[in-house]
Amino acid sequence: MRLTRRDALAALSGAGITLGGGVAALSRESVDASEAGPSLDDTLATLTAAAEVVYPSDVEGIEAFVEAYSLGRIEGRDEYLAGVHDATVALDETALSWEDARFAALAADRRDTVLRQLGVPTADEDPDGTRAERVRYYVVNELLYALYASPTGGELVGIENPQGHPGGVASYQRGPR
Repeated sequence: MRLTRRDALAALSGAGITLGGGVAALSRESVDASEAGPSLDDTLATLTAAAEVVYPSDVEGIEAFVEAYSLGRIEGRDEYLAGVHDATVALDETALSWEDARFAALAADRRDTVLRQLGVPTADEDPDGTRAERVRYYVVNELLYALYASPTGGELVGIENPQGHPGGVASYQRGPR
């Protein structure tokens, strides 16, 4: 299944993010450089690398989808951006300490190992918690929400019409497939 920027827009609308101008929110230029800081590319690379591990293997178009969703999610939200940045830095620091490479530079199986050894799969999601809890909240849960709130991702788990995705009355009046 191929994720698209349209899927990212649907996931953002499902998250209650208002997209004035729609696609304008999906470019790096729309995020003010002073807001994003010098490490936006590193943050996006780490998020994409994490998505490649937590998304099902048959999903394609991950990089563009993650970038579009993440940029739309952080635009104008400095506190949220700081949390995402801190969580991705923590993930990079862990990978550097344990694997001598940044998280995004590791092979997928090593990235999965780092997440598991850090305790992310079983951690509670807490934006102010431990390293594992922050990575769970800002990285893994956000990525999974984005995927399954999109029409394409929703199809993977049998959700024809995820929240925020328009489907109309007709989709509710016919029986299951």
